[in-house]
Amino acid sequence: MGLDKSQIAWRAAQDLKNGSVINLGLGTPVLVSNFVESSRNIFFQSENGILGVGPEATQKAANSDLVDAGSRKVTLIPGASIFDSAASFAMIRGGHVDVTILGAFEVSVSGDLANWDSGAADKAPLVGGAMDLAVSAKTTWVLMQHNTKDNKSRLVKDCSLPLTAKNCVERIYTDIAVIDVTSDGFLARELISSVSEEELRNRTSGNIKLASDCCVLKAPNITS
Repeated sequence: MGLDKSQIAWRAAQDLKNGSVINLGLGTPVLVSNFVESSRNIFFQSENGILGVGPEATQKAANSDLVDAGSRKVTLIPGASIFDSAASFAMIRGGHVDVTILGAFEVSVSGDLANWDSGAADKAPLVGGAMDLAVSAKTTWVLMQHNTKDNKSRLVKDCSLPLTAKNCVERIYTDIAVIDVTSDGFLARELISSVSEEELRNRTSGNIKLASDCCVLKAPNITS
């Protein structure tokens, strides 16, 4: 068994640097804000107009007027600010977001991102702020399952789905590995102990190799 969604989000949260402005995409990425200690100086930005998103609100503290872009009821950290969508996207397009963390359907070996159209006939494409974020943020990370439900790789040589942006993804966190996108293809920095290098290669369509200092990917048990 690989990491679950909360564990993937926890692992990504460990790499955030103090003083950073971070935008979280829908799905697994929004969980990242739940795993940052209050003592850390990190500012989560929500594209609907919040800078300073805190952890998801408990049922008792929930305010239906205070939600993030994914409609989660959230909290605010001290010093947070609320503004309109126009100001939010001016912040994004102006290059003021240090890291955007997004979900994806596919990522190519050159860092191309496909995350707005799954190609499924029964699911409408979701064109949102990801295009602005992927192009404008200083760094783009992706959180996703390594493989689809029918065992196809999401890490590919070339994306077959419509692109969100080209050459934008720098790091990928999956349920089995932490992977950097390099000029030589995918480079696994961490790998769960139950997956061998051979299995990793078999489960990855794009060229992938282990870093010389690749270590075991671990995450604590997390109760949802």
